Amino acid sequence: MSMYGRDPWGGPLEINTADSATDDDRSRNLQVFDRAAMSRNLDETQQSWLLGPTEQKKKKYVDLGCIIVSRKIFKWTVGCILAAALLAGFITMIVKLAPRHKHHNPPPDNYTLALRKALMFFNAQKSGKLPKHNNVSWRGNSCLQDGKSDDSTMFKNLVGGYYDAGDAIKFNFPQSFALTMLSWSVIEYSAKYEAAGELNHVKDIIKWGTDYLLKTFNNSADTIDRIAAQVGKGDTSGGPEPNDHYCWVRPEDIDYDRPVTECHSCSDLAGEMSAALASASIVFKDNRAYSQKLAHGARTLFKFSRDQRGRYSVGNEAETLYNSTGYWDEFIWGAAWLYYATGNSSYLQLATTPGIAKHAGAFWGGPDYGVLSWDNKLTGAQVLLSRMRLFLSPGYPYEEILRTFHNQTSIIMCSYLPIFTSFNRTKGGLIQLNHGRPQPLQYVVNAAFLATLFSDYLAAADTPGWYCGPNFYSTDVLRKFAETQIDYILGKNPRKMSYVVGYGNHYPKRVHHRGASIPKNKVKYNCKGGWKWRDSSKANPNTIVGAMVAGPDKHDGFHDVRSNYNYTEPTLAGNAGLVAALVALSGDRDIGVDKNTLFSAVPPMFPTPPPPPAPWRP
Repeated sequence: MSMYGRDPWGGPLEINTADSATDDDRSRNLQVFDRAAMSRNLDETQQSWLLGPTEQKKKKYVDLGCIIVSRKIFKWTVGCILAAALLAGFITMIVKLAPRHKHHNPPPDNYTLALRKALMFFNAQKSGKLPKHNNVSWRGNSCLQDGKSDDSTMFKNLVGGYYDAGDAIKFNFPQSFALTMLSWSVIEYSAKYEAAGELNHVKDIIKWGTDYLLKTFNNSADTIDRIAAQVGKGDTSGGPEPNDHYCWVRPEDIDYDRPVTECHSCSDLAGEMSAALASASIVFKDNRAYSQKLAHGARTLFKFSRDQRGRYSVGNEAETLYNSTGYWDEFIWGAAWLYYATGNSSYLQLATTPGIAKHAGAFWGGPDYGVLSWDNKLTGAQVLLSRMRLFLSPGYPYEEILRTFHNQTSIIMCSYLPIFTSFNRTKGGLIQLNHGRPQPLQYVVNAAFLATLFSDYLAAADTPGWYCGPNFYSTDVLRKFAETQIDYILGKNPRKMSYVVGYGNHYPKRVHHRGASIPKNKVKYNCKGGWKWRDSSKANPNTIVGAMVAGPDKHDGFHDVRSNYNYTEPTLAGNAGLVAALVALSGDRDIGVDKNTLFSAVPPMFPTPPPPPAPWRP
């Protein structure tokens, strides 16, 4: 029997099961098979049958210790890392070698330039042993015997502080107001001071003053019975007695006696000094020991002001030089600052007592209503307490009186606008807050500061403006008022004169100031020997940079005459207001007030619910 099948090599396959083939037959058959197999191409499967399985290449690995990876992957990874490093180095080299285009800060605006100069005035007014870097070449150490030379006073170290104006008298009343205004401006606009590069400078100015004020009473006691109110004398009614007004000498050359004036009943002075120390304690809150010392002194002074009622200027020469018209405004002003400095609600309760506000004139107006000055701080206190209502909303029991202060502040801001007739204006546009009396600029700068500050308060409270009667006015209107007034002072006036010495090209050259008008030439002039410099028509040999003079008259007229202090004399209080207004207007307008620093010591306010109504009776 035979079976036929297809030979996988291409030929027929015959299987004979009857008998086996011989060797020769097998040999011939194999040769036939070989020729048949070689006569056609083989596919891969067939080749694999013949050749058997092929040997695969053995993969190589790299042992990295913590992991084993393929050598091929390892090489690729290392290569990529090296390539990336080379690329990064190349880019870095290009960046470093490429020309740099420096991005300069924009030039400072006019208000910033004027601010830097206005602060220099305080350096020129320093009394005592001056710091090394005072930067006023014509000034030196002066009045190092203040306190010691007067046997009648218990205050033996009254060295330091500031001379008030063009003389060498140290009046605590206007000096304290100046320090309060400076501290207020720092608390509200510290970012702007920093942007102008003047933050440390203005804080040094404040500390020079507060260090002196701490010497003028027993600052370690809780209760006191006296204050040193003044050093030096200016009364010339008693004849040709050498003193700070009769003589015209440099402070460094003073050799006459400088008496100390004490007060034992001076609520106004103690209240203002308390405000100065309390506000400064907020400025220096990062210096805890000094801040606490200032706050303690402020509490002691305020207690004295409440316990020993009276006006400091009664019966002494301050009545003609820096007369105080009352002390109720200082009660509100000082209590408000003490509340912000300590968080003690008893001070807030006092500041919002309707009876005190009534005595201060908060509800009756008057020709000088709305005018902030070294004498009357009511307007400043109302703005300061309106801030609390805008940002904290303390509610009952303060809401009613705070709403009244807020409304009164709004009315005052309306009175500053040109469309209202509360105050006249010169033809050149200067508002006459003192109704045409001399030395107007000190009142104008305070109003400019308050207007800018209140507009920034409203902006921070997301309030676009305020109402004057039925009419709504944008906060831009307030800022515009402030700008026009400060621009007038800086030279945009009919005389094209800057009333800030050293700012611009045309400014007063004969400032009523002893130190600036006498050359520093190693010649010591006696009391009357300096009169020739007082009466000279020549320009001052020393430029008292940053001094804002008293200002023009109600007709925009100005006489650059040294002997006429109503035109040419600068003051601490005036320059403090100028500094505050300038910093408020300076720099980026988007940098508003610091909402939180003033409230840093104020505890969280949870309004007390009003008392329940009386029970119903049929």
